[in-house]
Amino acid sequence: MLKFTKMHGLGNDFVVFDAINQLVVLTNEQIRHIADRHFGIGCDQVLLVEAPLSGDADFRYRIFNADGGEVAQCGNGARCFARYVRDKGLCDKNEIRVDTDAGQLLLRFDGPADVAVDMGIPRHAPEEIPLRAAKERLAYTLTMDGRTWRFGAVSIGNPHAVLRVNDVETAPVDEIGPVLESHSDFPERANIGFMEVVDRHHVRLRAFERGAGETLACGSGACAAAVVGIEQGHLDDPVRVDLPGGALKVSWQGRGRPVVMTGPAVSVFEGTIEL
Repeated sequence: MLKFTKMHGLGNDFVVFDAINQLVVLTNEQIRHIADRHFGIGCDQVLLVEAPLSGDADFRYRIFNADGGEVAQCGNGARCFARYVRDKGLCDKNEIRVDTDAGQLLLRFDGPADVAVDMGIPRHAPEEIPLRAAKERLAYTLTMDGRTWRFGAVSIGNPHAVLRVNDVETAPVDEIGPVLESHSDFPERANIGFMEVVDRHHVRLRAFERGAGETLACGSGACAAAVVGIEQGHLDDPVRVDLPGGALKVSWQGRGRPVVMTGPAVSVFEGTIEL
C-alpha cells in the first residue's frame, strides 16, 4: 500500500507520493491506472518527492503525465510540491531548491496561500525547445489541411507553442491542440497554448498539455504565454494569466532573465492505494 496526497493548483490536479519515506517504483501502466478518473484516483500528473541529486538541493522533483510518460517540468505541480513538503514536515524553509530533469527550481512561499516558482531562464533557440526550424523567429507557421497556424515557441523546461486567438472560448482547442501537440516539427511533442490578449498586463489562456489533453491550468504554459506575448510586443511585465481554473501572476524581465510564476496550491485529501 502506498500513501498519497491528492492536490491541485487552479484545478490542475496531482497525486503526490513521498518517495523518501516509502519505496515508490511505478510502471507506466501503474501511473495510467493512478491517473484514471474512473478506475484509479484521477489526476493530470503524478508527482514524486525524492532525495536530491545534488548537494545544494533539498529534494528531487519528478513528474509523470497521465499517459505514463515522464516530463521535466510542471509549474502548478511545483507549487503543490512546495506545499506538500511543508505540510508533511519534510522541510520548514521559506525557500526550497529542487532538482528536476530541466535543472534546478527555486520555490518560495509568498504569503499564507501562494507559492512563487522561479521557473528558470526561457530558451528560445529551436534546437533547445526542441522545434524543427531553420532559424529562430518570433513567430513560426505550420500549414495543416490547407490552414496556416501562426505561433510563438519557447521552452520553459518543456516545449511550448503559443497561438494568439481572438476569443479563448471559441478557440479550436480540441481540434488543433492534439494535432499540434504531436506534429513532427516538435520531436518531443509540445504543450499548446491558446492566448487571448485582454490588455498589456492581462491574458486569458487555455492549454492543451502533451500527454494530458486540455487541463484547467498549466503553470509552465502560463509562463510561455507571458514570455511569447512580451517577446512579440503584445504584453508588458508583469502579466496576469487567467486560466479556466483561476489566475496566475507571471513576471519576466526579458532575455537571459528567469521567469517567475506565483499562485496557490491546495491539498484535497489523503489516502492509500494498492497497486
